[in-house]
Amino acid sequence: MDPARWHVIQELFHAVADLPPAERQPLLEARAREAGDPGLVGEVLVLLAEDARSDALLDGELPGVARRILAEGRVATGQRLGPYRLRELLGEGGVGVVYLAERTDLGSLVAIKLLRDAWLSPARRARFTSEQRTLAQLNHTNIARLYDADTLPDGTPWFAMEYVDGVTLTRWAAEQRPSLRRLLAMFRAVCEAVLHAHQRAVIHRDLKPSNILVTRGGQPKLLDFGIARSLENPGPRGEWTRAELRLMTPAYAAPEQFTGGEQGVHTDVHALGAILYELLAGHPPIDVEGRPAGEIAELVAQQVPERPSGPARARFDGRGIAWVDLDVLCLTALQKDPARRYRSVESLIRDLDHFLRGEPLEARPDTVGYRLGKFVRRHRRPLVAVAAVLAVGIGLVTFYTLRLAAARNEAVAEAARTRRIQAFMTGLFEGGDPAAGPADTLRVVDLLERGERDARGLAGDPAVQADLYATLGGIHENLGNFDRADSLLTRALELRRGQEMGEAASLVALGLLRVEQSRFDEADSLVRAGLQASRRRERVDPAGVADATRALGMVLEGKGDYPAAIALLEEAARRDSVADRPAAERTVTLTALANTHFYAGNYAVSDSLNRRVLGLDRAIHGQRHPNVASDLVNLGATQQEWGRWAAAEDYYRQALAIYRGWYGEDHYETAATLNMVGRTLIQQERLEEGSRLLHQALTIRTRIYGPVHPAVASTLNELALLAMREKRFDDAERNFRGMLAIYEAVHPGGHYLVGLAHSNLGGLLSDRGDHAAAEQEFRQALRQYEAALPPGHLYFGITRLKLGRALRRAGRYPEAGREVQAASAIFAAQSEPPQSWIDGARTEQAALDSVRGLPGVTTLLRRR
Repeated sequence: MDPARWHVIQELFHAVADLPPAERQPLLEARAREAGDPGLVGEVLVLLAEDARSDALLDGELPGVARRILAEGRVATGQRLGPYRLRELLGEGGVGVVYLAERTDLGSLVAIKLLRDAWLSPARRARFTSEQRTLAQLNHTNIARLYDADTLPDGTPWFAMEYVDGVTLTRWAAEQRPSLRRLLAMFRAVCEAVLHAHQRAVIHRDLKPSNILVTRGGQPKLLDFGIARSLENPGPRGEWTRAELRLMTPAYAAPEQFTGGEQGVHTDVHALGAILYELLAGHPPIDVEGRPAGEIAELVAQQVPERPSGPARARFDGRGIAWVDLDVLCLTALQKDPARRYRSVESLIRDLDHFLRGEPLEARPDTVGYRLGKFVRRHRRPLVAVAAVLAVGIGLVTFYTLRLAAARNEAVAEAARTRRIQAFMTGLFEGGDPAAGPADTLRVVDLLERGERDARGLAGDPAVQADLYATLGGIHENLGNFDRADSLLTRALELRRGQEMGEAASLVALGLLRVEQSRFDEADSLVRAGLQASRRRERVDPAGVADATRALGMVLEGKGDYPAAIALLEEAARRDSVADRPAAERTVTLTALANTHFYAGNYAVSDSLNRRVLGLDRAIHGQRHPNVASDLVNLGATQQEWGRWAAAEDYYRQALAIYRGWYGEDHYETAATLNMVGRTLIQQERLEEGSRLLHQALTIRTRIYGPVHPAVASTLNELALLAMREKRFDDAERNFRGMLAIYEAVHPGGHYLVGLAHSNLGGLLSDRGDHAAAEQEFRQALRQYEAALPPGHLYFGITRLKLGRALRRAGRYPEAGREVQAASAIFAAQSEPPQSWIDGARTEQAALDSVRGLPGVTTLLRRR
């Protein structure tokens, strides 16, 4: 059918549909004469007859219909339908009414959709049955599911579906004010649901924000397949034409839905484009409010929406956003010609992913020739009639189009620079290119040098230059090049001063680098400033506040303030959940929380969190990613504290294989894991192999961190313990004192690590027979622990046991007995009592019993 004629038919249908039958014919005949097309009368009368046949009841006022049916006693609140009891009316739609109901045997809530006029409207019943069949085909997390179906005793059909307690997509966006990335992630989930339907040969045909509810947990749910159509069995065209005229939503409908053209997946693609446009711009792409049907059809077919980026820039923070690409993506989905749209929802999803990763789109903007051709075709007659105006008009259109193209090209160049920054980090160091893993390959060095050259060449674009410096600084930090990272991150902060969002991110990034450098006071100052700046933008960037909160928690963990750190990290985890952040970002917070619980002595909590994170990281990144290695190290550390040296070694070796494959030998993560494996080997009396790994770790750590750093102190501690086993007491004392000097330099205000160094040095002095000096070291260690650790921490027990041994050796048996008994009680109170230390306490008590006959404490140890 000719589209122009179809527009006239639609307009006439809506003009006379609500008139008394006696008044319709004269008006139709008069309009047909005006149009010079007598056949219009018959076409419209066919539609009116179909409308009367299939909508005799429900096209009236639905509240009145509901009252009539309820008055007849057919359905009432409290009535049972199978295993369900109706609780309240939720709403009224084009096909029936929807009730909230409870399944009485399970207590679960469902939504029950009821067709009430089945006996009067066979066509409506057919549509209702079609919707039921459609839902039965679909099983997707973002589509409301069909649970059950049956009929009332009078034959009225109903079906029970998933009850979605949520708000419409646009209301969610207005209330939550999500970041652009989160908004696009939500839209992508909707697209996945539509793709699922398409893969089962179902097109929705009435996609709109009100048919998409977002749950309290932030999950979108697609509803209302009332006018969906099967691609495999579409049915007679005439059967659906009238339904679409009444039931489709013009603001989101595609041109072919007005012209009678062929419908398919491209129809839903157009609706998705309209939804995305509204999410970005705050209003639908075409304003059809209050317009007559014929005008609406013409607007949908002809009017090209403005670029959504105009209003979107005012609604979202525009830094780093390739607006030109976003315009192309959205407007490609909204193309009038189905052949120029995305050919499938899958194609739309691919370009969404390209955009989110900062990659080039598959879609391309319209060419100048294409837009000019469309202009000429739409205005052929008036242009022919006024040739002079045509010449001027074409000249003006060409001039301004070329101006727009130049502006677009400039924006494309900016987007390309942004994509280079994002793709550099994402593709190279987040698993996109496994071949680039080892940190010492020439390729990585070349890329970093080239990136810095590019950054220096962007002096005229300081915003992009700052982004590139920040990214390169983060890469150098990941590779352990802390001096280079410091220079780049400091420069990025200088360029971002006064740009609130960028400045906040730079303050936090530089603060976390200071933690790696063990410059904790500076780290605290920087991160607190970043958190304060982020809170000023909390409504538009809640994820930034979550990141800054997590960073401050990590700073306080480094400073040894574990209760405050745990509170902040738990707050950050809650913020991650509220912001519905991706799992890959939530795991960063959970890992930091697990680490802090570990250092606070809450080993069971830490172990549980780390096992949860390991499962998430393996699902996200696969088996051999650095994040997985980090999780394995953390699990090994807990096994180590519980004295399970073989289990700890197994976790550490798995992690070491991953780090070596990813970063190579000369990397700080590799060195840290070599240190841990070496520690377990020493405990298992495999001294030669353990010594070799520890010296290798010390060489790498000293090169990366310099001689004064906690990582270097940690390896000195292990080497000192090895020297004690081999009776090389001078070497042991030198290493212990070197460790103590580092910790005191890094933590001048005190720290549990300073206490650990005193405790270990005291153990050496006691073994050498200098019991008085050993006692001083042990008591100094306990004072450090009291200031930094919660009462009952395992380290109190270890040091008190060592003190008891020194006192026994000095002949001070009653004091020794008190210390050993206190240590035994601390060990017994642990959720996972460390067997090696329990055995040590028993041995020490036996020695005391043999000397003074003091009462044993083994009964305390049996209580666990």
